[in-house]
Amino acid sequence: MTDMDEIDARILRVLSRDGRISNLALAERVGLSPSACLRRVAALEKSGVITGYRAVLSPEKTGIGFVAYVTVGLGQHTKAAQQAFERAMEAAPQVRECHNITGAVEYLLRVEAESLAAYKHFHTDILGALPQVNTLQTFVVMGSPKDARA
Repeated sequence: MTDMDEIDARILRVLSRDGRISNLALAERVGLSPSACLRRVAALEKSGVITGYRAVLSPEKTGIGFVAYVTVGLGQHTKAAQQAFERAMEAAPQVRECHNITGAVEYLLRVEAESLAAYKHFHTDILGALPQVNTLQTFVVMGSPKDARA
């Protein structure tokens, strides 16, 4: 959608902070009538600018006590190796994000686990057992003073 205006941008800012806001409240916040606001949101969804809505879960209340970012270097730089690795990450519930990146390694993962022991099991028995994986480096999250992901 290339013809977004400032009102569309305001709609997106509000929805990115509160995806459950009612259409009436959203319309008031962005200065539109409810029907015009609903049409714009529908157009943003139809064009693919808005790809979905999700619940933000409390890590503590869902049993997540350990978060880390893991860099992964592959042993082979082939499409087949990348596809096999990506399929394995899709199947791993501990992997909340998987990004193919540039630089010295191929992937950056956001991993969430119940505990350090649970992460160690994932690191050793799942990631470390994949034939595509050559190097792993873990960065443990000690705190998140800003996290704008919804």
